[in-house]
Amino acid sequence: MNNSWNRAVYRIWSPIYDRIFNSGAFLKARRQIFQQITFNSDQKVLFVGVGTGADLELINPWDLNITAIDFSPDMLNRAKGKFKNSSIKFLEMDAQNMEFKNETFDYVVASLILSVIPDADKCLTEMARVLKKEGKIIIFDKFISKEHKLSLPKKIIRPLIKVLGTDIGLNFEELYRRNNTNLTIINEDKNVMMNGMYRKIIISKVN
Repeated sequence: MNNSWNRAVYRIWSPIYDRIFNSGAFLKARRQIFQQITFNSDQKVLFVGVGTGADLELINPWDLNITAIDFSPDMLNRAKGKFKNSSIKFLEMDAQNMEFKNETFDYVVASLILSVIPDADKCLTEMARVLKKEGKIIIFDKFISKEHKLSLPKKIIRPLIKVLGTDIGLNFEELYRRNNTNLTIINEDKNVMMNGMYRKIIISKVN
């Protein structure tokens, strides 16, 4: 995966994305992500890889201070179209190299981004950088099981699946271990879909 390839892939995905990833089991899982989380107008919230704005539809964003970024102009334009009269700031931006100052946001929401971006380590590091102290990163994504390594069949097809724009072999525990110098998992690491393949994880910035 690389940025140019991902742009091309998501140009193809953008017209049908909501039919797959914002309906059925995925919609049910997305709803679980925001259970017991209440944003308020005093907080600055960043949606990283906002895509078509599927998450924004679940939180009533009209009176909130929200910035939403995506590297795909096709996906971003679909999100903009859903919220034409909102105050949401939509920006075309690379989540691996964000153009924000340190400690800008109270919340960072990262749905289905770490497993599709070329460098998940850079993305997580950047999310931590722009997060305020004691702020929270809300993650919804697919990771390999905590108990099992990637099976041989999945190892074989992993490169092909990457060509389609996603990584089925990302290990969150290893990703977190490499980047947790000022992060801690708080309250929640929850299986939300496909027997734990998709998880909701909340991380806080501790210093």
